[in-house]
Amino acid sequence: MTAGDVVDWDVFVSYNKADRKWAEWIAWQLEDRGWRVLVEAWDFVPGSSWADGMEEGVRRAKRMLLVMSPDYLGSVYGKAEWEVVWASDPLGRLRKLLPVRVRECGRPGFLGQVVGVDLFGTAEDEARRRLLDAVQAAVEGRSKPSSPPPFPGPDTSPPFPPAT
Repeated sequence: MTAGDVVDWDVFVSYNKADRKWAEWIAWQLEDRGWRVLVEAWDFVPGSSWADGMEEGVRRAKRMLLVMSPDYLGSVYGKAEWEVVWASDPLGRLRKLLPVRVRECGRPGFLGQVVGVDLFGTAEDEARRRLLDAVQAAVEGRSKPSSPPPFPGPDTSPPFPPAT
């Protein structure tokens, strides 16, 4: 399947070339779960138009996942992409913008107001769980756990500071 073969994508993965390995890992996890993903590394093949592919991803994907790092935040193209998607859903009601930090970095401007997820500093299984849970929550609009939370019960911890 190529970018031109699909009508819409579930997720467009926006990344800087410095984070290509993360983008491909993320795309693989999402496709393995059954989501349709547009990612430059796989879908922008020789002879295709890079600019048209980016525009199609921004315009036709249900969501844009930002592979956030200092390199991404310094990218003029990355900023142009996410700003278009943010402008189409500034209140986040459609949950179109999914910031995923893969390296320590800030969340400047409007990105600081969009709930995201961090993958850096975690083992692969935990990163996969965080990623898939975050995308599923965005799709469903809710992040209810599959099992009940533990009963908080009475607080039995000693008071702090201890009474004298």
